[in-house]
Amino acid sequence: MSGHSKWATIKRKKGANDAQRGKIFTKLARELQLAAREGADPNFNFRLRLIIDKAKAENMPKDNIERAIKRGAGLGGDGTIIEEMTYEGYGPHGVALLIQTMSDNRNRTVSDLRRSLTRGGGNLGESGSVGWLFENRGYISIPLEGVNQDKLFELALEAGAEDVVFGEEHAEVYTQPGDLQVVRQAFQDAKYKIESAELTMIAKTLVDLSPVDTLQVMNLIEAIEDLDDVVKVYSNLNITDEALAKMAM
Repeated sequence: MSGHSKWATIKRKKGANDAQRGKIFTKLARELQLAAREGADPNFNFRLRLIIDKAKAENMPKDNIERAIKRGAGLGGDGTIIEEMTYEGYGPHGVALLIQTMSDNRNRTVSDLRRSLTRGGGNLGESGSVGWLFENRGYISIPLEGVNQDKLFELALEAGAEDVVFGEEHAEVYTQPGDLQVVRQAFQDAKYKIESAELTMIAKTLVDLSPVDTLQVMNLIEAIEDLDDVVKVYSNLNITDEALAKMAM
């Protein structure tokens, strides 16, 4: 499980430096639109609330957020239908990839994925080929600056968390999907700073590769996540501190 928060931080920094804000906002708008189909009020739609928080953390303009929610709730927009689809495949060295997408054109999405995977030494798999390797989990990242780790750990367990992994800069809290809202609220009530909270997929077992091979897979994952229709790529790759340091260069 380790490495999740560090890699996320690296990607945010690179995104800001590489002027990727517009692309990030486009993907967030699609996530908001999809979530809003289940209701436009974040007080009654936890998925929407999480994505709104995510959009605010990325400094997405308020008007953009509200417009995307209205489109998803059927209160405006051009009538374009966005579908949520998950694809399964493999990266180099047999690393399993679970790819979440949102698109108005399934053929374009598949074509773009095949092209990126082939260039990066991977390939698409059949439905069910790697999905069984992953589990749904709630995930919360909390900066550790000024935080008592023992108290954080105790609060997490009392609130119903499954596990807490302490890194150098962040604590990563894992929950069952249905417990994420309760655990998140417990940290908010206790005045902890929450850097991110989301529903995610966690690999049951991890694959260990050399730093060079790890970097190859990470570069492929980045290339796939840069595709317009891709929301998130999950893998069973164990990302070491050494590989993360090379990624940040």
